[in-house]
Formats: sequence, C-alpha cells, structure tokens
Amino acid sequence: MRILLDTHAFLWWITDDHQLSHRSIELMSDGSNELLFSAVSGWEIAIKASLGRLDVPHFLDRFIAEHLSRNQIGVLPIQLSYALRVVALPPLHCDPFDRLLVAQAQIEGLSLLSPDKTLAQYDVDVVW
Repeated sequence: MRILLDTHAFLWWITDDHQLSHRSIELMSDGSNELLFSAVSGWEIAIKASLGRLDVPHFLDRFIAEHLSRNQIGVLPIQLSYALRVVALPPLHCDPFDRLLVAQAQIEGLSLLSPDKTLAQYDVDVVW
C-alpha cells in the first residue's frame, strides 16, 4: 500500500504520541507499505513553528530529514497539477494544507493516513 501521511500522523509517529491509532501504527510499521511525507506537511510544520504554535528543534530541516530517513519515509513534492486539482474539490474542508493533501492522494492514487474524519468525505481512501 502507498500511504501519504498527514501532518499529525507524521508528528505523532516520530514523537510516539498515544493519539496515533493502533491501525495507523500497524500500517506505518509494515515495511511492505510505502510511506510518503508531503512537502505540504513540511510547509505546514514550518509555518506553525514560526508562529509559535508548534515546538520543534531549531534546525527544522535537519530534524525532518533525520526522521524521514530513520523511518524510511519518502518525500512527495508539490506539483502544479496538485495545486490546480484543489479547485475541483468540494468545500468540505477549509484547511488549505489538508485540501492539497487530498489532491495529492487523488492524483497519485494514494491512501491518506489521517485522523481527520472530514477528509473521508472526499473521493479519497482515508485510513486511520
């Protein structure tokens, strides 16, 4: 299974947070699954950290890179087609980061690992 991690799933995984579901832990621990981290999530983490809404190490780029490598998580860049796909999404969710994750998952045929129940209302496979 190819799985796109939403921002919470990634952060909860690397911090061993209890909010990560049992199913999510199984999926992320299964070495046969391909885990992907979107550049969108990196952007969201950077913005929240700069606003003081998220406590992360000073060298965010090294911190993220280290955890991606350690956990064998690939990076999914942002492409113009993903950004343009957002216009076709119904206005179910107002968070631009989540809407772009949905667009990426749709275009790439990925399952989206997310605790956000609203995302499951889109035409995308949401697992949690």
